Amino acid sequence: MDETATIGGEQRAHEPADAFVSASASALVAALARRDFSSRELLEAYLRRVERHNPALNAVVALDAERALAEADAADGALARGEPVGPLHGLPVTVKDTLETAGLRTTAGAPPFADHVPERDADVVSRLRAAGAIVFGKTNLPAFASDAQTYNDLFGTTNNPWDLARTPGGSSGGSAAAIAAGLSALELGSDLGGSLRLPAHFCGVYTLKPTYGIVPQRGHIPPPPGTLAMPDAAAIGPLARDARDLDLCLSVVAGADAERAVAWRLELPPPRGDSLAGYRIAVWLDDPYCPVDGEVTAVYARLVAELRHAGARITDGVQPVPLAEGHDIAQRLIQGSVSPWLPDDAFHALLERAAAATADDDTPPVRWARNVTQRVREHEVAAEQRLRLRAAWADFFRDHDVLLCPVTPTAAIPHDQTPDVDARIISVNGSSRPYGDQFAWLQAVGIAHLPAAVAPVGLTSGGLPVGVQIVAPYLEDRTAIDVAARIAEVVGGFQAPPGY
Repeated sequence: MDETATIGGEQRAHEPADAFVSASASALVAALARRDFSSRELLEAYLRRVERHNPALNAVVALDAERALAEADAADGALARGEPVGPLHGLPVTVKDTLETAGLRTTAGAPPFADHVPERDADVVSRLRAAGAIVFGKTNLPAFASDAQTYNDLFGTTNNPWDLARTPGGSSGGSAAAIAAGLSALELGSDLGGSLRLPAHFCGVYTLKPTYGIVPQRGHIPPPPGTLAMPDAAAIGPLARDARDLDLCLSVVAGADAERAVAWRLELPPPRGDSLAGYRIAVWLDDPYCPVDGEVTAVYARLVAELRHAGARITDGVQPVPLAEGHDIAQRLIQGSVSPWLPDDAFHALLERAAAATADDDTPPVRWARNVTQRVREHEVAAEQRLRLRAAWADFFRDHDVLLCPVTPTAAIPHDQTPDVDARIISVNGSSRPYGDQFAWLQAVGIAHLPAAVAPVGLTSGGLPVGVQIVAPYLEDRTAIDVAARIAEVVGGFQAPPGY
């Protein structure tokens, strides 16, 4: 870690804030406004939590404690003087180490950026600060945010607080682990092919991948620092312990960037329903293309039964788009979009691999080579197919308000750092499945640019959390968030991992 904060640890009497570190961000903001405890007291409580729990988790990889404590004191002073305050005033937060933070290094978990200290905050970090949040640390990720597990050569491996032998997921794995373990009040992560949603599911917390394009991405790495273009389907979004916190954060970070704000305004519609029974809920919980483990489907079966008992209107077995088709289009567009930022030698090696492969070779390495090096014509064909998928989703949402579907086939998997990623497997119902199956349900949704929340809905028989993906219509992010909150009222919301 860049800095170790020692605030007296267990040797001093803890302020009342210690009892509230696992509360929702919304509750903490309200308590700060009432001056139940100070921003400094709350920040010191989180720093003590990091000092106590982070050595085993390795979720937080950089601290900016000195500056954060000074900002907390300033926030407390402003509140005491009755000055106007923002919606996150005095709230200590952390952000994924892909988001540039002025004066604090931003590495993306990659050695080439080990010494990268930005002069300017990412746009979303700037918006957090403008709303009164205090950014006190950065959280871990796989190198270049490019894996479903969280480990890298700079900071090592992040562990899942539910089981240290398992991964918290990736790429926002440090983010999800920090929120689950109560090391931060709120977190910002990012998601291209599932990097918010998979870790939220593995760690038992809430997240939202916002509608593509409504949250500015300037200052996110990758792509390399200073790049203006962003990968297709990428988004930045919150992780939290309560569904309502997703809306609180979204209200702060969403909106046109500076260039477009001259003429554009973002006014997201309210939720479609005003009660659980007011929603038309479709469920699609398994598919032969990417089977879901019985431990996970058992949790979903209980969820559906309890929602029905609570009065929800549910339609089973609805399939808005073919899962295989959605996943295939996603891989072609997402993998193609990262092509410009690959080193020339790596790109040319992929050209050679694609050229040498036989026409019937669809193994992951060859598929990756073909997608990264595809012709413009091939990319445009995939783009047209994506528009047809979006049209199918739009038709679906005329008759349904949300879709509940899996996040990924299993609960949190054991650490597997086999160097050849394509040699890794996961176990589903006792059978070996490709490692890439973890992304099918996530990417089939994300490539359509739809908002998707993840809500924790129960535990497997082995005590691992299970989340469900809540997909809403384009630009109707608040519908996904509201359904997540109403599900919590039925099956219970966030549960802290044992020992935290």
